[in-house]
Amino acid sequence: MNTRAKIETKLAEAFAPDQLDVIDESHLHAGHHHADSDHHATFDGSGETHFRVRLVSAAFAGQSRVERHRAINRLLREELETGVHALAIEAAAPGEARRR
Repeated sequence: MNTRAKIETKLAEAFAPDQLDVIDESHLHAGHHHADSDHHATFDGSGETHFRVRLVSAAFAGQSRVERHRAINRLLREELETGVHALAIEAAAPGEARRR
């Protein structure tokens, strides 16, 4: 199972979302330097290292933005420690307007 699929599965199981999009944005970061990579190499945009998560779930009702982000980061700790370099999170409860 690839990283995107693992992230989708974990989020779906934990939050039973009304909407879930996991978008691999790694290619958008080609040419950037990653301080944590070997020899501070320039990133070529390949691999599954940068993701955007858009998630609408009743589990987030009454939670602050920080609480939502912390819950998602805790859930995806393994992925963040083993290759995911960046995770953009857009989390909302049903009926909330999403910020763009």
